[in-house]
Amino acid sequence: MKVKQNTLLLLACLVWSAAGFNILRIGLTVYPAYLTVLNCLLSVLVFAVFQRFIFGKLVKKHTARINAYQEERHFFLKFFDRKAFVIMAVMMTGGIGPRVSGLAPEQFIAVFYTGLGASLLAAGLRFGCNYGRKVFAAAVVQE
Repeated sequence: MKVKQNTLLLLACLVWSAAGFNILRIGLTVYPAYLTVLNCLLSVLVFAVFQRFIFGKLVKKHTARINAYQEERHFFLKFFDRKAFVIMAVMMTGGIGPRVSGLAPEQFIAVFYTGLGASLLAAGLRFGCNYGRKVFAAAVVQE
């Protein structure tokens, strides 16, 4: 199935926002038992590290790649390249495995998943903002 170029940004928004929301929800459900100032600061640190070194760069890279496409329509999975899908698969495996097996303590899940989920959600929302800018710019040009 082929979609318009700007729809790829919307798909990235939806995928990363859904993933981020789900991980954030998991973290927040166990957080009340571990709610301390230190844990909140650690969650903020996890958020900042992932935003600065991973997801912030990922959003810029993939937005630029999508905007550089010359064709009008693209296969709907082209919102990411292979490397990004591998990263997503590794992150999912690395997150689900320890949690389901009981290897990750609840305090870790609360702190880490909250920071990571918020960072993923923020990345998804940034893709959404990029989509909105592109749609708005196209509308202004047509006027």
